[in-house]
Amino acid sequence: METTVQYTPAGDGVEIAAPDAVLTVKVSAETTHDQYEVFEVTAPRGPATPLHRTGWDKTYYALQGRMIVQVGDAGYDMGPGSSLAIPADAPHTFTVLTPSVTVLVISLTGAMGRFHTDLAATLPPGRALEDAAAELQAVLGRHPVSMEGQP
Repeated sequence: METTVQYTPAGDGVEIAAPDAVLTVKVSAETTHDQYEVFEVTAPRGPATPLHRTGWDKTYYALQGRMIVQVGDAGYDMGPGSSLAIPADAPHTFTVLTPSVTVLVISLTGAMGRFHTDLAATLPPGRALEDAAAELQAVLGRHPVSMEGQP
């Protein structure tokens, strides 16, 4: 296996627009042979992302702002310097408490990047998830992601 070095300067990286955040790819899955990827995620204050499960492990490391992350029945108050490991298939969501939050997300495999890239390409920009149910169901059907309360 050939080793690849990926350098991403501060302020650079491919941006992926999600309905509730912007993900900036800092280390791509292609560089790590699909072992992991690293994102800088910036989310504004607003409604919580829907409770969902993903088929990959991930870790949040808070850089700026404050949010509550719910994993199962437990809530975690995250501010700068705090971290949280979320296992695959655990129901989770987050609510931003400050005007915005920036979190480093380390995700095992390239599944998170593939999901969010597909989601950004499929859902019309600025459209609420509840107004794009058919498009969202199509994306969910292509990835190991499920929303609580939906088949």
